[in-house]
Amino acid sequence: MRKKNFKGRCEKRKLLKCEDVCRTFDAIQFAYADLLNGSEDIKSFRVNVLLDGMDGGYTSDFVCVKADNDLMVRECVERKHLTKPLTVKLLQASKDFWLRHGVSDWGIVVEKEGAFNG
Repeated sequence: MRKKNFKGRCEKRKLLKCEDVCRTFDAIQFAYADLLNGSEDIKSFRVNVLLDGMDGGYTSDFVCVKADNDLMVRECVERKHLTKPLTVKLLQASKDFWLRHGVSDWGIVVEKEGAFNG
């Protein structure tokens, strides 16, 4: 999750299953986009999807259409941020938003343990 008008380094690329230009803002998003693009279980996905009506103008990292046409939502978070109160609050808000919209397959993507020693 990040602010709608996030001002940070952005990598833009075209992926077959991404419905628009795939804009990723960190290594976790970049790697997960590749994973989704190569997965037979995913038909298509969108990145940085605006959570309409949520205060602050936040976006979800990935909204995916699975092979069975169900939706799946994934939020990318660095492991070290998982215990920060604001991160927890935003993740819960995202989960609640998508549950209200009928999406039960919601989850968090973190880097492999020890991947980013920063």
